[in-house]
Amino acid sequence: VQLVESGGGSVQAGGSLRLSCAASGSVLSFVAMGWYRQAPGNERELVAEIFRGGFTSYRDSVKGRFTISRDDAKNTLHLQMSGLKPEDTAMYYCAARNAYEGPNDYWGQGTQVTVSP
Repeated sequence: VQLVESGGGSVQAGGSLRLSCAASGSVLSFVAMGWYRQAPGNERELVAEIFRGGFTSYRDSVKGRFTISRDDAKNTLHLQMSGLKPEDTAMYYCAARNAYEGPNDYWGQGTQVTVSP
């Protein structure tokens, strides 16, 4: 299984970006998929995740600004980000796992998001 992210870039604060993660297989084969991010000097953190049945969850700091979605027909995971803030600057990673909890089984290579003041 391969996960390939795209859509990162540089925007000003308040701007929007849409990240995509293309999976080499059916996204429905995964129990959960998620977006993570890691800024320099920080731990990798969960941003949002979506489960097979469609349930979604978000970290508090992005609630109301980010939306995770899954296109089952195109085997693609998305993260729509709006109202971006400088503190959202990080490398964003797509991940997938075959269980409701526990470590992810697959990771993408990451896409950089940079938000300037």
